[in-house]
This record gives sequence, C-alpha cells and structure tokens, in this order.
Amino acid sequence: MITTEKLEKIRQEHRPILEERLIKEDKVVIKGDEILLKGNYYKKQYRIALRNCGIVDPGDIRDYIAMDGYKALSKILREKEPKDVIEDMKASNLRGRGGAGFPTGRKWEESFKKASDKKYFICNADEGDPGAFMDRSILENDPHAVLEGMAIGGYAVGSDQGFIYVRAEYPTAVESLKKAIAQAKEYGLLGENILGTGFNFDIELRLGSGAFVCGEGTALMESIEGKRGMPRKKPPRTSHVGLWQKPTILNNVETLANVPVIMNKGVDWFRSIGTEKSPGTKVFALVGKVANSGLVEVPMGTSLREIIYDIGGGVQDGKALKAVQTGGPSGGCIPASLIDTPVDFESLAKIGSIMGSGGMVVMDENTCMVDIARFFLEFTVDESCGKCTPCRIGNKRMLEILTRMTNGTAEEREIEELKELAEIIEDTALCGLGQTSPNPVLSTIRYFYDEYEAHVMDRICPSGVCKALLRYNISDDCIGCRRCVKVCPVSCISGKVKEVHVIDQDKCIKCGSCYDVCPKNAIKIG
Repeated sequence: MITTEKLEKIRQEHRPILEERLIKEDKVVIKGDEILLKGNYYKKQYRIALRNCGIVDPGDIRDYIAMDGYKALSKILREKEPKDVIEDMKASNLRGRGGAGFPTGRKWEESFKKASDKKYFICNADEGDPGAFMDRSILENDPHAVLEGMAIGGYAVGSDQGFIYVRAEYPTAVESLKKAIAQAKEYGLLGENILGTGFNFDIELRLGSGAFVCGEGTALMESIEGKRGMPRKKPPRTSHVGLWQKPTILNNVETLANVPVIMNKGVDWFRSIGTEKSPGTKVFALVGKVANSGLVEVPMGTSLREIIYDIGGGVQDGKALKAVQTGGPSGGCIPASLIDTPVDFESLAKIGSIMGSGGMVVMDENTCMVDIARFFLEFTVDESCGKCTPCRIGNKRMLEILTRMTNGTAEEREIEELKELAEIIEDTALCGLGQTSPNPVLSTIRYFYDEYEAHVMDRICPSGVCKALLRYNISDDCIGCRRCVKVCPVSCISGKVKEVHVIDQDKCIKCGSCYDVCPKNAIKIG
C-alpha cells in the first residue's frame, strides 16, 4: 500500500523526468513550479481546470502525482475533518460549472448534514451540448484530477461510493477513465483504507446512451438506477434524496477538477481570481465563425470581446460579428452591441443568457437569427423526454411557428404568440432543460426583433439564409453572357445575348447556380 511518504517520494523523483520530457518536446515554458504551454493562444488564458491538459500523460499516474496530484487528498485525510473541508469549499465560493452555478460548498454541506446509512457522489460527465467538448478534454487528458476531486468530495460528505456518468460517445474518455481508476486503486488512492487512513471510496463508470436530458441531475440518477432517464419533481433536493433515495452529490467534471487545486493553493488564492460573486475561471468551447476555435479557460469577468478577438483571433474572413451564443441550446444569443459584457453568472443572466456548461458559438453577419432560434429549438424538441406538457407540446408548437417563419407562411400575430408561449414554458416546465429551452427564442426576439418582422411581414430573410424566402434577381449589371442560362437546372432564366436577363420566380428553385457563375455579380439575393 502506498503511504503519504511514498507519494511524496514519487512526486520528487518523477517531476524532473516530466520536465525534461516536456522541454525536449519544446511545447512548454517552465516558471518556477509552474509549467505553461507555449503559444499566443494561451497568453491571455489562465488554466486551472485545464492545468494539466497537454502536459501530463493521462495514462501515467506518476505524471499527475508529479504535478501535485493527490497531494490535496493526502493532506485532507491526515489533517482535516469533513466539516473543515466543507467550510473551505464554502469560503472559496466555487460555483457549479455545469449549469446554474449553485455553490459547491453549500451543496456538500446539505448532504453532510443529512443522516443516512449510505451516501453517493456522482460526477456528471454527460456532455451533450452541440459543439461542447470541455469535459471531454479533461477526462481524456487529466482524468486523475476528476478522481481526486471526487475522493475529496466523498470524504467531505461521508460517501464511500462514487459514479462517473459519461457519454458512451466518448470512447477515448471512457478508456482514459478506466485506466486511471485502475491505477488509482493499484496505488491505494481509491478503494479501501486510502493512504492507510481508514477512508474508503470507490468509483464506478456508468455509460450514457446519448440522451441530452440525462445531463439533468435527477434524470441521470434514474438512468443509473436502470430506469428511463426522466426528471423527477423537486423538492426534495438530490443532496437529501437522490440515487436510490439516498443523499447524493452531483458535480460536473470541470467543478471537480477545480477542487484539488483549491485545497492545495488555498481559498484566498482562488478568490483572487475572477470576480467577487463568481471567483475562479471558466472553460469555454469557442466555436463557430471564429478564426481560432478551441478550448479557452479565462478568469470569470473576462469580456466577450477579449475571448473572441484577443484569444479567438476575431471573426473568420474579416466579417462583422453579429452575435455570440453562450450556454448551449439552453443559452441566449447576445448581440455584438453587448460584446463588452463580462462573462460571469450574474452578467450573463442580466442580458438573457446563461453560463451553462461552457459552449460559446460565434455568429457572423451572414447568420439568420430566426433560423438559429429554430435550429436550437429543433434540438431541444428532439431531446425532450416528454414527461411534462410544457416541454413536450409547448416547444413543439414553438418550433412549428419558427418553421412557418423561415418558410414565409407565418402570420403577423405569431411573433407575440411565440414570445408568450416561450414565457409560459419558461415558468412551467418540470426541469432545467424545459425551463431554459426558450432562451434562444426569447433572446433573439429581444435583440433581433427586426429580423422576425422581416420574415413575417416582408417575407424576406435579411441574411439570405432561409431558402423559402430567397429571391434571385438579375440587376442592370447583367451583360447577357448567358452563363446563368446554361447552368440553371430548371430553365427559369430568359433573355437575349447582350441584354439583361430575367428570372421566372415561379419556376426558380433557389439553387444558387446562377449566382455562382455570374462574372459581373449581377445576380442579387433579396
């Protein structure tokens, strides 16, 4: 069995080996005890949750130990009572990184105070947001950070059994976790009598089957129990009545990856980063029409402008920024006029969006905001479990309205009907998925109302995205070269050589072939 002394010996012996390997690979800068990745992309980032990604070999537990891995767990088991760990977590104000930002310490305290013969600790790794890969990166590249965070949490609340609920679509992450759990058990850092302290804590994997709703805590627990993944009513809170009706803590991957660092470096250090109400950092999957896409970890309070332009390199092809959507399909679309908004829980809520798990989609000037709302709502309708009427039927009705808008068949009254329906669903849906599903609709109506009016009243799509609303017209710049006539698949273009041609709108299928071949840009879309 490994002891605290043996753990420290591994740390001291393996750290120079790790540093030498990284120096040879020429991808890091070593500053004292810190190992930092090279490159302009990382200059404005501050890595806590991602601290070891790209640095340690996830298949070698000694690499993690060399980077102060399991040091926090060792110290806590020897020097602190569970209530002391909880007080540290409360003082740090680490807020959940997977959704609404509930304080982790308060959640742990609720479970700690609940008397029970059995308690469970779950890591939610069911990352289902389109374009999101924050949790995946940590699980694949630094799995021991999550295991240590869970073990510390298990000790704090009085649990001896943990589960990691991970997407089956993440095979590399699953294999990484399996290997890490086996190594941790081999080293005596998981299982019975951890580090000879008498503390027992084991972790098992449970694979999700791709249901987005299982990212919701109670639906996830139903799935672990072997039932259909459908949310439960609240109260009671899962910290009181959760998995198999026992007190259960549920934290996401990024939240748990922060725990060992906070315990190692202290509450004051953590509170010095970010903002007063939202301390620490947040990882975002920066995707969409941005020059440099990828994972970004920044202090809370960093502005959208800094993330998109200073780190992301701005919008692709020099185009103008139109909006940025945060929080996945449950988040809001923020207009370019609010690009200086600081990214923290309170600031995003004020402008109609959420932090969520950390998706951040950049949209350029050619994006249709009505179509974007339809796209995200279509995803939600597909993923609804169907248990409650507002989500099952209400979202379907909203999607039908949005589809009519993008097809040019909606009536003027339907804009207000859409808004009213969204607000009702927001107030009455059973779980977080349903309650936040109207966010893309409400935020786009709030900030891009003119686009809704254009689709409904004028029957046009200003961005030229909605195919049913497109009209291809030939301007006076036409030289009558007849290239458009030759490529048109339905022969809807007529005109004599060297004269301005005309498109028969009744026959046009809006394929865009004429637009692509015109040498004078005489084909206009409107």
